[in-house]
Order: sequence, then C-alpha cells, then structure tokens
Amino acid sequence: MHPTSARSYKTLVQLTDSHLFADLNGGMSGVNTQDSLKQVIDQVRVEQDTIDLLLCTGDISQDGSPASYIRFAEMVSTLNAPMRWLAGNHDEGVVLQQVCADKDWLHSVYDLEYWRIVVLDSSIPEQVHGFLAEEQLKALDQALATAGSRYVLIAVHHHPLPVGSAWMDKIGLHNAEQLLERIALYDNVRAVLCGHVHQTFDQEANGVRWLGTPSTCIQFAPGSAEFALDEQMPGYRWLHLYDEGQLDTGVSRVLDLNVNCSGD
Repeated sequence: MHPTSARSYKTLVQLTDSHLFADLNGGMSGVNTQDSLKQVIDQVRVEQDTIDLLLCTGDISQDGSPASYIRFAEMVSTLNAPMRWLAGNHDEGVVLQQVCADKDWLHSVYDLEYWRIVVLDSSIPEQVHGFLAEEQLKALDQALATAGSRYVLIAVHHHPLPVGSAWMDKIGLHNAEQLLERIALYDNVRAVLCGHVHQTFDQEANGVRWLGTPSTCIQFAPGSAEFALDEQMPGYRWLHLYDEGQLDTGVSRVLDLNVNCSGD
C-alpha cells in the first residue's frame, strides 16, 4: 500500500501544436497562433491550481525560429510548472536543442512519485510522418526497465493508433508496432499521449489509454478523408494521475476566440 497523502494524484497539463512564428502576427487559417496560445494558457491558469508537470507535445513552432521557441518558453513559464518538451514535424530539432541547452526540458524521463513520464521524439527532418529512431526505442526500453513499481505514461508527437481520418492516419507514427510491442512487455504502462492530430481522441486497448488532444490554435475535422478544418475552439488536456495507477483526463477549450491575423 502506498502511504496516504493529502492529494492522492498528480496533475499534468498538455499543450500541443501551438505553431508559433517569429512574426508576432503569424498565423494559420486566419488564427494568430500566439494569441490563441495565450488564451489557452490563461484558461489553464484559471482552471488548474497546481500543475505537477507541463507536457508540450510538439509543433511548438511553425517556422522553427529561435524567436518562436523563446517566446513559447516565456509564455508557458507563467504557469510556474516543471516542463518536458518534445519535437513535432514542424519543429527544428537543432534550434530546439539550442534553446533548451541549459534546461532539462528535453530530457526523456520525469518521475512523479508513483508515476514515470517518458517523452519520445518521433520527428524526422523534412518529413511529416513520425518514426521512432533506434536511440529513442533504446531510451524507452531503459525507461520501462527501470521504472520499478511506478506506473508509466508515454508522450510522443505522432499518433500511434489510427484516429479515423484517412489523410491524418497516413502521417502518423510509421513504426508504431515497435512501440506497441514494447508496451505489451510491461503491465505498468497506463497511457500514451500524443499531439499532431489537432482533435480529441480517447481510446482504451489492452489496459492502455490512447489519447490525442486539440491544438492551441486550429482544429482538424474528425473523421475526414481529406484535410479539413473543424470549428471547435482551441484547448488543452488535463490529466490526474492517481497514486494507485488510475487516470482521469479531460479536454478544456476556450469559449471564444478573437485572434484574427494576416496568416494563411
């Protein structure tokens, strides 16, 4: 039995697919991505009293500029939470490494008492789909093998399971079977959390919760065969990781959006 504590769970917040630009007026489909991110962060601040870990799951930047990453760091720092970042297909890995050089934001493991959070980089330079390189799989093997009695949540940008959108599923995690094979070897993996899909996804299979999350800017229409936008608002995901291994989660969206810009 775990000792009784005043709060029997840890709170995670996921921000994903912010697509920031160096240009303060930069945006996508008429949405200023910085303004929409600010609105989501403001909502997080109101709704979450305590954040034990902030997970930023890729496509932080749209143009890969140092300025976009620095601004993102400044904006999320107002949440006063430890962080883990991972790269998406729009991110520039070298620039991301440089901006985070004196921080632990890109480290692959974060332990939260009874839980271990494992962060994987599925990005491939100049490619839209994802792939877990050998060093990422080795890092996962090591993290799982040394987790001890901790429960495990894995975060990765590209979605390992189909979300039901033909165009999007073509650009998911292309070696997802290697991830699934490793997860199947352990009984303590409770959830896999992804970005990339710009929509809500929640499915349980073999005791593992598979979760996708809305973007902090534009949303993709669920179930679409070809690229299509959705009119739902930007948002974020919160997760409660209980000491006994249960997980509660939900998505919160801003109620209104007033972030027009000159972007395409």
